Amino acid sequence: MSTPRLYVDADLAAGQEAPALPGQGHYLGQVMRKGPGDAVTLFNGRDGEWQARISSIRKDRAVFTPETLLRPQASGPDLRLLLAPVKRDAMDWIVEKATELGVRSIQPVFTARCVIGRVNLERLASIAREAAEQCERLDLPVIAEPLDLHRALDAWDGAPLLVGDARSNARPLSVVLAGRRPPLGLLVGPEGGFTDQELDAVRRRPFVSPAALGPRILRAETAAVSGLAVLQALAGDWAAPS
Repeated sequence: MSTPRLYVDADLAAGQEAPALPGQGHYLGQVMRKGPGDAVTLFNGRDGEWQARISSIRKDRAVFTPETLLRPQASGPDLRLLLAPVKRDAMDWIVEKATELGVRSIQPVFTARCVIGRVNLERLASIAREAAEQCERLDLPVIAEPLDLHRALDAWDGAPLLVGDARSNARPLSVVLAGRRPPLGLLVGPEGGFTDQELDAVRRRPFVSPAALGPRILRAETAAVSGLAVLQALAGDWAAPS
């Protein structure tokens, strides 16, 4: 059987016990059929990836003992996703795939045509954590508190922000990205698109560059994931040596 890979909050150091998160004891004991002495792999987003052993396990509680550092802590490129919330299944999928694609932060932004008025941050954080465990990244994306679109733009730090724009004569994303490196952000609108007023307000920001994501109209979830993939391929860590 494969060695379970788990995210924990505790500090990780050789011989220093680290408690499991809620639910992990049940997962290890009842689902994976693991017990004391069995191997696990741990990471916490700070101390790298560790080979560890289960010290104790009882019902939903477990304690680990890290033994050997497998990989030192490293961060991927500073790629950020600003996203108008979409329906639950699509939003869950976006967070999962954005995590796999190495995005550093996800900022939900409310717009005039949002069909969703509330974001379950706890649920999305859980989805991101499970995706990080599976894809072997060493950290978790930050999932920020939702903001109104204009407040999010006011709080932006000036890094280049690309906005998918399928209804104008925007240059292709690959052209807009030429010569650019992270930090980079991608802004994806709601299922009904931005209003003209919102687009005007977005385009007035000096750090914003409209970019076309191909000749077809994409669903919000498709635009988010395909846009991040292009960012990683052209300006991120996909081309970096392993």
